[in-house]
Amino acid sequence: MLILFSFAGKGFAQSKSDHFLTLSDSLNIQRRNTVAISESILAGSALIGLNQLWYADYAKSDFHFINDNNEWLQMDKAGHVFSSYHLGKYGYELLDWSGVSGQNKLVYGVGLGFAFLTVVEVFDGYSAEWGASTGDLIANATGTGLFVSQQLLWKEQRVTPKFSFHQTHYAALRPDALGSTLNEEILKDYNGQTYWLSANVRSFFKTSKIPKWLNVAVGYGAEGMITGNGDKNTTELAPETTRYRQYYFSLDVDLSRIQTKSHVLKTLFSVFNTIKIPAPTFEMTSQGKGKLKAFYF
Repeated sequence: MLILFSFAGKGFAQSKSDHFLTLSDSLNIQRRNTVAISESILAGSALIGLNQLWYADYAKSDFHFINDNNEWLQMDKAGHVFSSYHLGKYGYELLDWSGVSGQNKLVYGVGLGFAFLTVVEVFDGYSAEWGASTGDLIANATGTGLFVSQQLLWKEQRVTPKFSFHQTHYAALRPDALGSTLNEEILKDYNGQTYWLSANVRSFFKTSKIPKWLNVAVGYGAEGMITGNGDKNTTELAPETTRYRQYYFSLDVDLSRIQTKSHVLKTLFSVFNTIKIPAPTFEMTSQGKGKLKAFYF
């Protein structure tokens, strides 16, 4: 969405950019076509690039499924829920910007994330190194369903999946799998990732005494993971570590509910509302240990 808006808005004055980002109150065919063409090009390019840069280096096989539901303490599944939700959300918002009707926004917009990630699973299914995962497909459907169900029930998103990350020492123990640079670690090191469900308080308790932007968030993370499989949680260069789950409770901000007349800011708030705001956080581990963190991200 940022790429689309940056190209389309380049050269505009601030007032023109704001007008450009204003939602259309009726079907704008030019906008709809721009969205459809842009999404097709970006999705196609991403899949072609993924196939060439990742899958081309590994042997092909007949399509097959694998059961990886016990790997990485399900952190990868949480990532699939997060990704499918937000890809669908962006697809919905782009069609909303184009003035597409409500039912079509849900069908074609939200289906974007699920369809894209399903194609990636097909790639996995034809790779001898991996295989299509039923757990991933269920997680993708869960993320898509989370957006659709809230839109149908409340006509707004009261609960939003969010993400935060901090660097850990585990990546250095196995950089090939967990990342050798910060960018790689954000994607690969599940030990440093936290996935949140952030709920807007005022949307559930209709009172003006509560700020519109105030959220409470529950998070899930895990540490001690050198490999995906707990039975082989060690390598030649890394000692065996204890794997454990982490559960968090914290405050958060719903950026999309901050009042502003600027459609540029509204767009930026929507994009960055995927990130959990750093805040005081209470952590409880599966080992029964509790800790209050003054600042956690």
